[in-house]
Amino acid sequence: MRFFTILLISVNCLLTQVYSQTVTVKSQDKQTQLNVVVRNGKPMYNVTYKGITMLEDSPLGFKSSEGDFTAGIQLVSKADSLVQKSYSQTRIKKSQVNYQANLLSCTFANVQQRKFTVVFQVSNNNIAFRYELPEWGERRSCVMESEATGFKFPSATTTFLSGMMQPMTGFARTAPSYESMYEADKPMDKVAQRKEGYIFPGLFHVGNKGWVLVSETGVNSLYCASHLSSPSTDGTYTVEYPSPKQNNGFGSTGAAIALPGVTPWRTITLGDNLKPIVETTIPFDVVEPLYEASQDYKFGRSTWSWILWQDNSMNYDEQVQFIDLASTLNYEYILIDALWDKNIGKAKMKALVDYAKSKNVNVFLWYNSNGTFNDAPQGPRNKMNTAIERKKEMRWLHEIGVKGLKVDFFGGDKQETMRLYEDILSDANDFGLMIIFHGTTLPRGWERMYPNFVGAEAVLASEMLVFSDGIRAAEAYNATMHPFIRNTVGSMEFGGVVLNKYLVKSNAGRNKRLTTDAFQLATAVLFQNAVQMFALTPNNLTDVPSFEIDFMKKVPTTWDETVYIDGYPGKYCVIARRHGNQWYVAGANATKEPIKVKAALPMLGGKKVRLYADDASKLTSMTELSIKSSGMVELQMQPNGGLVITNH
Repeated sequence: MRFFTILLISVNCLLTQVYSQTVTVKSQDKQTQLNVVVRNGKPMYNVTYKGITMLEDSPLGFKSSEGDFTAGIQLVSKADSLVQKSYSQTRIKKSQVNYQANLLSCTFANVQQRKFTVVFQVSNNNIAFRYELPEWGERRSCVMESEATGFKFPSATTTFLSGMMQPMTGFARTAPSYESMYEADKPMDKVAQRKEGYIFPGLFHVGNKGWVLVSETGVNSLYCASHLSSPSTDGTYTVEYPSPKQNNGFGSTGAAIALPGVTPWRTITLGDNLKPIVETTIPFDVVEPLYEASQDYKFGRSTWSWILWQDNSMNYDEQVQFIDLASTLNYEYILIDALWDKNIGKAKMKALVDYAKSKNVNVFLWYNSNGTFNDAPQGPRNKMNTAIERKKEMRWLHEIGVKGLKVDFFGGDKQETMRLYEDILSDANDFGLMIIFHGTTLPRGWERMYPNFVGAEAVLASEMLVFSDGIRAAEAYNATMHPFIRNTVGSMEFGGVVLNKYLVKSNAGRNKRLTTDAFQLATAVLFQNAVQMFALTPNNLTDVPSFEIDFMKKVPTTWDETVYIDGYPGKYCVIARRHGNQWYVAGANATKEPIKVKAALPMLGGKKVRLYADDASKLTSMTELSIKSSGMVELQMQPNGGLVITNH
């Protein structure tokens, strides 16, 4: 049942006219309520959950080449309907999704009587909304210059945010690439005023009353990606378009759209606990596939020499070692990283791909995305940025049997860059190639929109564990953030599970790993991506316990169900994932003390399971555990440690 009200009030007071219009829509369970308000000519909305205010009056509207749609606004009509759909989806946290939402469509007019519509879809614990623009007379196109769209949080809110990187900074001027740490539990009045703002997604803790996750989805070549501004003095974060300095200053900062046209969806997930945040599928519920898969793409595990053996490993003989490692582990893939074009070459690459095929291993190859917008020197370069060269290269890749590409160094959210992402994906599908993006923006519904998209970095990933002592010390802290924020809205290609004691080829002397083996095994489950490049090395076959290798041989990378168990971002997390009939419960502890968690695991009630866990001496072991028929179990995790429970 849908609930809508409309209230119009006009009051003359001291020669000042106060004019208010309100429309209300509730979710089907009646717990989530959204009110659309026009007050003194300004459109806005607010949100409550179980009667508690989660978002106060937050602005709507935009400015375009065709006028100002932020002030002098009137609500002229509204319509409502019910949205229902069921879909199957690989490559996300859940394989079968049933989506139901109450749709509210509000049409407004500005002072020039030009109309626009805001469409809201309100489902249980989720809201998605976007602007829809009609043709205006003879006008068939416009430029979206800025948005007033905002999120105003109550003053007691604390934030979990990651800053947008400064453009044209970092390695070879490749930033921004969504590789900054999240700061946990920052009070609203302590949030830094960052010139570049904050990336999507952002997580907000509304006192002790609830949680709100904000993000966006449905971004393709027809729009730019956006991010959150720094907060205003009243606690409002607004949607900001990319900095003009991104991509070496090339490309517009707004979006050029044909009319009629639409913006991306902005999404809000909320609840009185973290379960709706971890389990949400809203980034995929409101988008549709943009083309059909050219073939049945296969996902799985991959070896990867570069992460620990680095550039010098990019030679024929050492790649053979990692092909053999993949074969021994029964892994589906090997990723051959940067510099293969010079150190191996195309002729020998064909022979290497043929060798991999003989071992039942398929190949991903690394490519540099750039031609004009940064200085990254690694090759192959100038192969992905133009249509003619890209198709020529992809035809060769298809002919020699390569199955996927890892394309790196994008560094921007402009519409120009969104076109490049889409062009690479679309062309790759024509040649049966899967795509992973690295040095990249957040994927925004892309797993559903693009059938050959299999993941993106967009996180402070495993390479920084090698390069930075500080990031290595914060490994557990970051890991307990991702299931609640970054990884809950999109696939995350982290490149982890390091079983070397030292993060170097020699496995000795420097870059000591500070987390336990059980923690590393847990991240294979905590971090979700349909193709996982694991950081195992040939020596691990003999220098780590065999039960750990056996676990890594069997752990899946695609999931049919994801369930929140317990946790707090930046402190600890426990989540469960199901692949077929196999359940994996994974946990990690970022605190300085052991943590005991009373976990409800009804899916494992009355069953014998394997428990992979570490003790106070950081020694990881595998034991059998009988779960009570109630499914209740007390779990303990050591500092910088973790655990996995599986019925496999």
